[in-house]
Amino acid sequence: MEHTSIKPEWMNDPSVKNISTDKLNFLSGLFQEGKGKSQKEMMAFFLPMMKKAKQENLTFTPAEMNAAIAAIAPIMAST
Repeated sequence: MEHTSIKPEWMNDPSVKNISTDKLNFLSGLFQEGKGKSQKEMMAFFLPMMKKAKQENLTFTPAEMNAAIAAIAPIMAST
């Protein structure tokens, strides 16, 4: 997964300030690659990506996932 060097605006959200940069970069790539997919396509896409995260030793707590979703959701709604 390719990550851009420009930090997305949602990463500046105070709710994600305690999430590691590696995790945020992974989620950013996940968000970019998943953009425009239907709910069904997202489920098929999401499961292998979470396996990849595990292989990269990236685990997300429920609080981290909730914070990231809350930060990304307004951007998704505006696209």
